[in-house]
Amino acid sequence: MDFGIAGKTALVCGASKGLGFGSALALVQEGVNVVIVARGAEALEAAAVKLRAARAGGSAAATPWVKTVAADITTEAGRAAAFAVHSNFDIVVTNAGGPPPGDFRDWDREAWIKAVDANMLTPIELIKATVDGMAARGFGRIVNITSSSVKAPIDILGLSNGARSGLTGFVAGVARTSLAAKGVTINNLLPGAFDTDRLKGTMAGTAKKTGQDIDAIRAARQKAIPAGRFGNPEEFGAICAFLCSMQAGYVNGQNVLADGGAYPGTY
Repeated sequence: MDFGIAGKTALVCGASKGLGFGSALALVQEGVNVVIVARGAEALEAAAVKLRAARAGGSAAATPWVKTVAADITTEAGRAAAFAVHSNFDIVVTNAGGPPPGDFRDWDREAWIKAVDANMLTPIELIKATVDGMAARGFGRIVNITSSSVKAPIDILGLSNGARSGLTGFVAGVARTSLAAKGVTINNLLPGAFDTDRLKGTMAGTAKKTGQDIDAIRAARQKAIPAGRFGNPEEFGAICAFLCSMQAGYVNGQNVLADGGAYPGTY
C-alpha cells in the first residue's frame, strides 16, 4: 500500500535507536524526508547511515533526505536547533526517554518536574510549534510515542505513569479542535513490551527491587504476553507510519495500543 506521504518532511525525536529509530526507518521507506534528533551524536550519525541505506529507490530527486540534530529535544535550545534545520514539518513523532523506575517515596519535586518536562511539556511544545503550519497547508500528522502504562499503570514507573497520562489528557482535547477539519491529526502510540534498551532497564530495575534473576523476569514477562514475545522496533515503526499516512486521516485523538495483546481490558 502506498501511504501517500512520499515527499513529506518529518521530525522524529529520540531516533538514534529503539522505537524512534524504527519509526524513522518506516517513514524513510515511505519516501519521507526526516530530521532525526537525539542527544548522542555518535549513535545518531550511525542511525543516519542506516536510514540513508534504507531509502526508497527511484530518481535522485525522489530520494528522501536524512538530516541529523544532536540535541536534547526536551530543552528550548534543543528544539530551536531542530527547527533551525527545517521549520515546516508535515509529520512530527514525539519521543523522549522515559523517567527512571523506582519507588515514589524516593522522588522529589525535581524528579517530577524533569519527568513532566520530558514526557508531557516537550510534546506539547512541539505540537504548539507545528500544528498551525500544518493546518495552513491542509495536512499534518503528529504521533506521540507514550506508553502502555497510561492504560495499565506499572508500579515502578510512577513518574512515567503520571507525566504521560497528563499528555494523554491534553491530546484528547486539542486533537478535537478545529485542527481536525484542516487535515491535522494527533494520536498517541502506546508501546507495550518492545525489545529495546528501555525494556532492559525496566527489567533490571525489577530485578534489583525483587532480587529475582533477570533472565527469569524476561521469560516470565514474555510468557504473560499472548503473542509470546516482545515486539520489535520495525513493526512498531510500521504502525507509526500508518498513523502518518493519508489513509489514517480519519483516525484522530486516539490511543493506539501495541502490546501483543497484553492489556487484559475490553476498552
